Amino acid sequence: MLEVNNLVKNYGKKEAVKNISFKIKPGEIYGFLGHNGAGKTTTIKACTGLLKPTSGVIKICGYDIVSQPLEAKKNFGYVPDNPYLYNKLTGREFLNVVSDVYMKRKNNDTVRKINSLLEELHMTNVADKLIGTYSHGMRRKITLCAALLHNPSVIFLDEPTNGLDASSARAAKDLFRKYADEGSAVLFTTHVLEIAEKLCDRIGIINHGELLAEGSFEELKEKYKAFGSTLEDIFLTITESRKEG
Repeated sequence: MLEVNNLVKNYGKKEAVKNISFKIKPGEIYGFLGHNGAGKTTTIKACTGLLKPTSGVIKICGYDIVSQPLEAKKNFGYVPDNPYLYNKLTGREFLNVVSDVYMKRKNNDTVRKINSLLEELHMTNVADKLIGTYSHGMRRKITLCAALLHNPSVIFLDEPTNGLDASSARAAKDLFRKYADEGSAVLFTTHVLEIAEKLCDRIGIINHGELLAEGSFEELKEKYKAFGSTLEDIFLTITESRKEG
């Protein structure tokens, strides 16, 4: 569903992402963990076509994001860390605009889908208010609604629970699991290790642009059992040992 092969991204002489490869299968939530500046967002931006890779190949549902961008982009939804929204539209108007982009003709199913997403993310009561009046958490939730509206095969989530209260974060996590269970491949970056530990089927740990470890939490726990039993223990062991080396 998502294939990243030998991805390299340089900014001038700086290597932001260093020859990383991974795959995410349908129905899988892949947690991408790393400190700030580790290369998580650069990787997602390359996967979504916002940055052109220096080298390497990224395929979404078999389509190359560089040579077949339109076909690839039809198949994914994306929640960026800092979304740009239209402040003079209401939340519902914004979702209608997004649906027009993906669907040539609106129908009752589209309306039901919009209403369902708004309800699941606790946005029904503010859906007809201007986005310019929204809090940071509301803006993130309306962005998530937009990303999921066309039932994407691949979902990119860059720190999607930032700014959400506990209830909304729980609703969002339940939604991610629901879409994965229905067959979507989900790439999820977060700095909240407890979320990754409980939610993700597989985890990749990136540091200074290198993918240092990959596997399920149970696999990582077995491999690094000498250093502790939590994902925090494992994460710090891997990233700090590389820093010292």
